[in-house]
Amino acid sequence: MPVKITIIGLGQIGASIGLALSAHKDKVVTTGHDKEYGIEQRAKKLGVVNGTNHNLPSSVENADLVILALPVNEIRETFGYIAQDLRKDAVVMDTSPVKAEVTKWAEDILPQTAHYVGVVPAVGPAHLDLTGAGLDSAKVDLFEKGVFLVSTPPHTPGEAVNLVTDLIKLLGSTAILTDVTESDGLMASAYVLPRLTSVALLNGTMNQPGWAEMRKSASREYFAATAALLDSSTEGLAMLAEQDRANVIHHLNRLMNALLDLRDDLEHDDHASLLKRLKSAKEGRENWLVEREKADWSRIPGEEVEKPSFMESLLGSRLGKMGKRKDK
Repeated sequence: MPVKITIIGLGQIGASIGLALSAHKDKVVTTGHDKEYGIEQRAKKLGVVNGTNHNLPSSVENADLVILALPVNEIRETFGYIAQDLRKDAVVMDTSPVKAEVTKWAEDILPQTAHYVGVVPAVGPAHLDLTGAGLDSAKVDLFEKGVFLVSTPPHTPGEAVNLVTDLIKLLGSTAILTDVTESDGLMASAYVLPRLTSVALLNGTMNQPGWAEMRKSASREYFAATAALLDSSTEGLAMLAEQDRANVIHHLNRLMNALLDLRDDLEHDDHASLLKRLKSAKEGRENWLVEREKADWSRIPGEEVEKPSFMESLLGSRLGKMGKRKDK
């Protein structure tokens, strides 16, 4: 009996998950839902999902695992739409970069008979330069050699976590168990900060004196430095920054200090210090890319998790026992 997975949101993340799972048709049956009916139909034709259901509540009725690949500003409302139709012991997973607030929503809205697991996916090294957020930007190997940060509310059954970590393996990625505080701290610098940096660069150059001429010559470097905004909605980015306010402010302060250091080197004509900072940044980036390509995360604490297989988690007795314990 195949595992039933519903993917809500068929943009780059959701569609890439569906494409990767399509290689496991003997184990998994996927249903796709998107608020745009045309996207659903295209996803089905492209083999992203086995079928679609445009009625959001009924799309999750029989799902063992529900994946919300949505902007953060759509998650709370979606929880409300699907809460009453989740089957007992269904696992609900979301891919939002910021987790603390989403975890609270899950605890407040989802039924106690369902189990929430939050993940933050990082794409594999082959697609670090990929832009876009829609269906057309989906890749079957988007997560190959990547990582997923996995965090859960207290008292989440191990079987629910095991189910998600096994799914992550099917996507060719490594699961790293963490908590919402650590996850949000990491994402403040790795996800939110680059986007806000793009905002600052754009606001500091566009419509400023000289922009009329600069826009004619701004080329690859300017495009690359502002590309972080290409797959972000302004409402979603604002919500992410506000939900992770303390961490984001901390990293903005560090960034501003780094910019001031560069300004001071130039202001004081300190060539040696400037050159040292530039070399350090370049070498650091090169080392990071080498590490990402190797994807050897075997020394990361908590990576190895003793758990049953993907199919055992769903079809064996563990989930049934989990439900029985709740009934006592």
